[in-house]
Amino acid sequence: MKKRDDKNILRKIMAIRGMGQVITVAFGLVVLCIVFGILNPVFFSNRNIANLLRQIAPILIIGIGQSYVLITGNIDLSIGSVVGMSCMVSATMMTKGVNPWVAVLITYICCLAIGIINGQLVANCKLPPFIATLGTMTIARGIAQIVNNNYNTDSIGAAAKGFRDFFYYGKNFGVFNTIWIAAVLWIIFNFILNKTRTGRYIYAIGSNIEAARLSGVNIAHITTTAYVVSSFCSCTVGLITCAISGMGTMDAGNGYEMYAVAASVIGGVSTLGGQGILLGTVIGASIWGVLQNGLQFAGAPVAIRNIAIGVIVVVSVLLDVIIRKGRPIRKKKNITTVNKAEIKA
Repeated sequence: MKKRDDKNILRKIMAIRGMGQVITVAFGLVVLCIVFGILNPVFFSNRNIANLLRQIAPILIIGIGQSYVLITGNIDLSIGSVVGMSCMVSATMMTKGVNPWVAVLITYICCLAIGIINGQLVANCKLPPFIATLGTMTIARGIAQIVNNNYNTDSIGAAAKGFRDFFYYGKNFGVFNTIWIAAVLWIIFNFILNKTRTGRYIYAIGSNIEAARLSGVNIAHITTTAYVVSSFCSCTVGLITCAISGMGTMDAGNGYEMYAVAASVIGGVSTLGGQGILLGTVIGASIWGVLQNGLQFAGAPVAIRNIAIGVIVVVSVLLDVIIRKGRPIRKKKNITTVNKAEIKA
């Protein structure tokens, strides 16, 4: 009886969409850790593990945002620029004497506006997500540059110590706050994606947007919600970046679009939409962090690290496309009825 129950539990776990790839990449992560640990025992030192987790945390956060957008069948290229905009807007206000927490609130409002614009351009104006977010990427980077007259900011000063401790340097129960922030955001957004109607609608849009529309899903609202989540996560990473450096830098967030996509697709989130779980994003972000950290210990140049990540992303997407195209296609006869039942379930 116990064996039968264990089998049923295992079947339920494996039935979760994207779980198969998550298990595969988790095995790959374990292998990577063992290899780098053998090459350099310092890899498993307490100090390096703590630094590694702090490296992974921002990538996980932006990966969560990109995962939401990818599951809807879209993409967000403005992530890196929103990180830079967040860093510069918050730092500029703090150097001008604005209370750090007021600066944080205003920064979130500004960045969430980018998410709303992205969602409206894609859902209501029918712009291709690549073009829409490419435009807002340039706009957000321009704001990051102009907000302090095309200069990096001065130090945000001692008045912002509480801000810097909250987002990066502080600890609770022996764990750095950056890791706590990433963990809390993952729990919240994972719950929304898996346990709420909004989450079901996000999957429905990515799986079959026409069936979702016929089932009464507000496509514009759900698409905008996904982009707002992405901008919220990007803003948070921008604030972490500001806390790390203690100043605003105009090039903050450069290349983070790639990191976000890497964390998502390596972890099994499909670029074709409708598939993926945030547990996979944790694994994907961890693989990115372990590769960067391990190759650094191995003495590999930055170029080699970037090439390795790029190759892994391309291979991950290629495998996803091959697997998705190789699956049998449902008969169109009852597709609307089936999707309605799935969405309302």
